[in-house]
Amino acid sequence: MNELYIGLMSGTSADGIDAALVDFSHAEPNLIATHYVPYPSDLREKILGLFQPGENEIERMGEIDTRLGKEFAQAVLALLKKQTLNPVHVKAIGSHGQTVRHLPNDPYRFTLQIGNPNIIAAETGITTVADFRRKDLAFGGQGAPLVPAFHQALFAHGANRAIVNIGGIANITLLTQDMPEHIRGYDTGPGNVLMDLWMHVQHKKNHDADGAWAKQGHLCQELLALMLSDPYFHLPAPKSTGREYFNLAWLEKNLAQLKNKISSVDVQATLAELTAQTIFDAVQKQMSRGEIIVCGGGAHNKFLMQRLQQLAQPNFSVDSTEKHAIAPDWVEAVAFAWLAKQTMSKQPGNVPGVTGASKAAVLGGVYFP
Repeated sequence: MNELYIGLMSGTSADGIDAALVDFSHAEPNLIATHYVPYPSDLREKILGLFQPGENEIERMGEIDTRLGKEFAQAVLALLKKQTLNPVHVKAIGSHGQTVRHLPNDPYRFTLQIGNPNIIAAETGITTVADFRRKDLAFGGQGAPLVPAFHQALFAHGANRAIVNIGGIANITLLTQDMPEHIRGYDTGPGNVLMDLWMHVQHKKNHDADGAWAKQGHLCQELLALMLSDPYFHLPAPKSTGREYFNLAWLEKNLAQLKNKISSVDVQATLAELTAQTIFDAVQKQMSRGEIIVCGGGAHNKFLMQRLQQLAQPNFSVDSTEKHAIAPDWVEAVAFAWLAKQTMSKQPGNVPGVTGASKAAVLGGVYFP
């Protein structure tokens, strides 16, 4: 008997929806099919507009919540059509939703993911699990990152391994050979977000393909030192962050402090170095040698991966998850299918040692069709 779940993911980059159909009937998850839907440009702009406080937020959020619910539902139906699969055969959908605000350290700490799960359940006919992060916050956690429990289930095979997800924000999961049950992890800081923002400002493109533009630039040590002095990088774990913190205003504040102006391409090269260094610094604080396994969109940035490999030599190997059963673009969508399975089985989905929650908890709300 197949045990089929669908995972839906839209990350910090807010570029579109990853939908993954996964069979969990065996020890290792089997990724059966995938489907990607880019957001219409007007919808993406509206999503990005919600990342910072602004006018008329409730009405704008309500509109996007409904539109995203329909977009998520259509992504599921398109995925099922690819496989000529009846919705009745899918046990549940795990929908991450779209994070529009993540403030786990405010006095009224909260995180908010939108994409109405009632619409997803109604339009697909499939039970939908959503709102995974707020239960962890209710127990005192950061609500992020949530993928380390899945990383342990998939990648803990008797080796020192750092699983690095480079999305808009980068996060790591640390799995050590001597204590495989002791999982650590947190958001290291910017992944692609600052590079993408700077690319858009300078060239009106959403990302620097292969890191080709960054590769043409030179590292500015002064800018790198300014950025690395940010308090976030020196906070102890558990910690998590987002576009609310690392954004264009943050970059411009650092650029304004430079004694001499630098070229835009040198800024891009330095942003790539910031991502590579903060990831590797986080890994080597916990491990002296092992494997670094990369997923997320950053795995396709050849210049960034090259810099990470150079920093990691000779004690660490650097590969993408492609060599470990799942293509890097689909790890998070598969993780949220797995989290839906955990919820439907009434099993915990968070790791208190990662998020800082007071207990392991069954995550999310369940929405029946």
